[in-house]
Amino acid sequence: MPAIAPPPPDAALPRGRWQAALWALPLLLSLAFVAGVLAWVRANEAEERELQRQTLISDALSAEAQLRARLSDEAMQLRELAQALAGAAPGRAALAESNAVNAGLRRLWLSVTWLDARNRVLAQLPEPGALTAKEEGLSLHLVTPVGERGAEGTLVVRYSPALLLKRGVPWWLARKYDVQLVDSADQVIASSTDGPMRAAGGPERLSYRVSLPGPLRAGPLTENALSDAALELTLREPLGPTVRPLALVLMAGFVPLIGVASWLLRRQMRQVSRAEAAWRTEAAWRRAMEDSALVALRARDAEGRLLYVNRTFCDMVGLSAEALIGLRPPMPYWPPDQLEETMQRNRRNLAGHAPREGYEARWRRNDGQLLDVMVFESPLVDASGRQIGWMGSIIDITARKRLEERERRQIETLAHNARLTMLGEVASTLAHELNQPLTAIASYNAGIINSLARLGIDDAPVRGALQRLGEHAAQAGRVVQRIREFLSRREPQHERCDLHAVIRAALALMDKELRRRQIELRLRLAPTLPVVIADAVLIEQVVINLVRNAADALQQQDGARLIELSTQLVGAPEARFVRITVQDTGPGLGGRSVEALCAPFFSTKAEGMGMGLAICRSIVEAHHGVLDAQEASGGGASFSFSLPAGERAQNSEDALGES
Repeated sequence: MPAIAPPPPDAALPRGRWQAALWALPLLLSLAFVAGVLAWVRANEAEERELQRQTLISDALSAEAQLRARLSDEAMQLRELAQALAGAAPGRAALAESNAVNAGLRRLWLSVTWLDARNRVLAQLPEPGALTAKEEGLSLHLVTPVGERGAEGTLVVRYSPALLLKRGVPWWLARKYDVQLVDSADQVIASSTDGPMRAAGGPERLSYRVSLPGPLRAGPLTENALSDAALELTLREPLGPTVRPLALVLMAGFVPLIGVASWLLRRQMRQVSRAEAAWRTEAAWRRAMEDSALVALRARDAEGRLLYVNRTFCDMVGLSAEALIGLRPPMPYWPPDQLEETMQRNRRNLAGHAPREGYEARWRRNDGQLLDVMVFESPLVDASGRQIGWMGSIIDITARKRLEERERRQIETLAHNARLTMLGEVASTLAHELNQPLTAIASYNAGIINSLARLGIDDAPVRGALQRLGEHAAQAGRVVQRIREFLSRREPQHERCDLHAVIRAALALMDKELRRRQIELRLRLAPTLPVVIADAVLIEQVVINLVRNAADALQQQDGARLIELSTQLVGAPEARFVRITVQDTGPGLGGRSVEALCAPFFSTKAEGMGMGLAICRSIVEAHHGVLDAQEASGGGASFSFSLPAGERAQNSEDALGES
């Protein structure tokens, strides 16, 4: 094979322009990544702002509800105090002795004043001069009447809104927010902080304002509450910048580095593309040579995993290279019934003990077809000289094996035909030789009967035995004659016969033998059967042979020994058949088909010649019938044969005679 020159520089990138520009893809992806990060940061900050805003609104509503609840509680305490002072003498002593007043002053109240019906001060606690400058500042009031409809005066409680914020707002809200009471002019009424009051809101910090007009009353004698008061919560920590400077610096340095890396990648890709073009050319040469080979090739690693297969191998096993590469034993082309044997041979080959002259194996194509192959294994060595597996060459020898099998079968067929010819000659000779002794037996038997009659001896058992002897001798003579005619290529003597009478005659000959073997015979004969055109003697021999085979199968049976013989009429009216079935409870057919059982010289009995069923099948087919065998439903074997019935049998006989 000549050396393969590398492609010219112009052909270094034979692919499309878009493939040649793949080096710029990392740079574009990096820029898209940076833009995506910035967009994500913006979206995340907007989401955080919205979340803070929702949290601020929820906290403001919660603080407003808690302040209203605190003021409602203080108003209830004041009403209870008014009920307690009802009927008491107005004066400072009554206020000072009240536990509710002392508790209110410790909680929130700055002062408690008792006014009469004309709004004149009856008593006040503490004294006006006792309040500090801070307590003398802006304050709000709670008012409730004393006595029935204010008949005994009015109680006025002055409280500080700043103290209300400090004690009414939870500490975790006061720590997170600046809480203030403001009016419609953004003037601060009260604040939760101790520092100087500032203007409400502010552009740099997030705030939210909730209207709070209901429970606030500016003076004790005013009827209307403050209508423009509001509760404002302002976030203490302002939001930071959207993008931190460090992140900008990192991104600014990241983009140039990606640009340099993309340039280096472009340079490397051009070099790789030249090397890849040269490799593709060489691989194409090698693939063309491997695919043109008629020998299947496969490469396996040390564990038996497939690394490479050529097209011939794929065609041989019926699978694609994509489906085969990477598979480990057991392989899909191994026959399922030979997996263990094939696995042992595979382990032996991977261990380095494969025969150098090759070995034969049987594989299975993907479509189920079996094929015989010859496999040659050799070490697979990499570029460094290290063995990494095994290289196999496989030749399909299926056609050669089939030719050898065909030649072997032809030889066996010739030998078989020779045996059949010899057997026919022997049977014809035996039939000829046995005919004379049987005739003599019948003559002597008739002479004995006549002699006994002339002598006047009338012994019924002896006379019955001699009559049966004569009948058996005549039957044997008829059988021998029919077999002789059958073997001499003469047609059987077809005549109208009663099939049930033929069956009973056959069973009468088998009666003593069945009783001796303790076998029960059960008949299930159809009530009526049409006329059958057949050779009664040959059909009788078929029945005897099937019953005798069933009895032989039951010979070693430990349980019940039963033979059931039945007849039935089957088929459509225009094509009726009479079926005779012999069923036993023996071991069954053992998975054999009727073709195997009826093959000449095949026998399941040690002393059998293997010709009984073959002759029975020939007799049935000569009568235009069919012999069949199958496993019985309750266990055992079921042999049956069918014969044409009625006019159809007569028509077949007439057509046979005309031909």
